[in-house]
Amino acid sequence: MKKLDWKHICMSCLLCIFALLPLSAGPLVYKVDLKENVNSSSFLQIKQGLAAATADSATYLLLHMNTYGGEVLYADSIRSLLLNAPMPVAVFIDRNAASAGALISIACDSIYMREGSTIGASTVVNQSGEQAPDKYQSYMRAMIRATAEAQGRDPQIAEAMVDADVAVVGVSDSGKVLTFTAHEALQHHFCEAIVEDIPSIIEGRWQLQDYELKSYEFKTKDRLKGWLMNSSLRAILVMIIVAGIWFELQSPGIGFPFAASVIAAVLYFAPAYMDGLLANWELITFIVGMVLLAIELLVIPGFGVFGIVGILCMMTGLCFALVGSDFSFSVDSPAWQEFTSSFILVMFSMLLAVIICALLSARIGKGKGLFSRMALQKVQDAAEGYVAVP
Repeated sequence: MKKLDWKHICMSCLLCIFALLPLSAGPLVYKVDLKENVNSSSFLQIKQGLAAATADSATYLLLHMNTYGGEVLYADSIRSLLLNAPMPVAVFIDRNAASAGALISIACDSIYMREGSTIGASTVVNQSGEQAPDKYQSYMRAMIRATAEAQGRDPQIAEAMVDADVAVVGVSDSGKVLTFTAHEALQHHFCEAIVEDIPSIIEGRWQLQDYELKSYEFKTKDRLKGWLMNSSLRAILVMIIVAGIWFELQSPGIGFPFAASVIAAVLYFAPAYMDGLLANWELITFIVGMVLLAIELLVIPGFGVFGIVGILCMMTGLCFALVGSDFSFSVDSPAWQEFTSSFILVMFSMLLAVIICALLSARIGKGKGLFSRMALQKVQDAAEGYVAVP
């Protein structure tokens, strides 16, 4: 009988153990695209991309940017996400980083630009493209300065991208909003390097080998959710909710106005529900408000306690549905500012809806034209043979 060769047995066991162990993964680079206007959808895309990169313990987060700007509110939210990211964040500017795009780029730890790209022109403008009042410019100036300081860039140059009155010696003349080309940005330390593509950054600048490049896939469901988060759309939905209730109560019976109101309410609350942020009490409060308002208008004559409480309940449900679960009554907290914005949106939308409904109610069925067709004009005259049944 042969003796057991313990040396070979131990070696075989070790080989089996090492074979079962997972191979050590190489560096993971997570890429998120920003190739549209900065809005609720792009904010959600970057937020979820950052969350996915964090969950996968990514080595770097890389933004692939080509944008002409967008809404300051969402640009600020993206800026905050990037400044607090647990991993280094880089941006590859592929042609354009204008306005809000410049703010987001400056919030990144490193900036890389393709030849022929530009960055800057961050002046706040309104919907018609005209410069917003100085109150908004002042806030934007402070925000972009603070962002540049946080990333070790020249805050005065960053401010010159917002304010035409800021002159930087050797960089920009007073009276012109600053925009950098790729070479100018490199010269003034607002760009780490001019590169041709993403591999040039990962392999050439970061010196990473055997890395994995993973692109975040923004699903159709997420795009829909981002679209529903748009402030303008939410204002329209609130108006439809109020108008639907108004016209349904004018002509009792479940019909088109009530159905439109219900659909608008579902679309309004959908984003918070999809994120798991919609508390039961918010939805219940809104429904209770609708019921109380209906009781006031249909059952109890006049307009008193039920009507006032009903309106307050509806407003509370609509406002808090736009606020995260980390709400704080501290005036300086971001959650309080978020609640203030949602309150203004809901209040303005409800008031505008009531005004429009009152004007339409006064015109429907009267005179000639489009609105006259929305009500029956036929008079059941006795001379034509109509009789009343006792």
